[in-house]
Amino acid sequence: MSRIHLVLPDTFNFTCELPVRVSDLNYGGHVGNDAILTIMQEARVLYYRHLGFKSEISLDGTIGQIIADAAVVYKSESFLGDVLLIKIAATDFNKYGFDLVYCLRNKDTGKDVAHGKTGIVCFDYEKRKLASVPDRLLEALKKKD
Repeated sequence: MSRIHLVLPDTFNFTCELPVRVSDLNYGGHVGNDAILTIMQEARVLYYRHLGFKSEISLDGTIGQIIADAAVVYKSESFLGDVLLIKIAATDFNKYGFDLVYCLRNKDTGKDVAHGKTGIVCFDYEKRKLASVPDRLLEALKKKD
């Protein structure tokens, strides 16, 4: 069985902290696989806000984003009360989108919990069709803090 391999960049543009909530747990008592995508979404929204954008569906007027694909590689368990450090980097830019790469790490233990990637495609919600990455967004994503 082939496995997904995500290559993490050497540097990340953004870091935030999110606590593991009871709703993130599955019947095994640890963070569920579905919750990792939700945690990545929460971090992505915080990243966009950090860059000065208020919403994923309004990054530039009617231009927003949709998730074209997602991948997660699980590294270790995480439990209720853990605080996750989530680092994000924008990579693989093209005319219509880019990838966001995530590293989720347990703040106390330093162990990676998961690595992830979301393929972002810009979308004109008014015209209901793909759109080019807005210049303001592209500049903000490529800026190194």
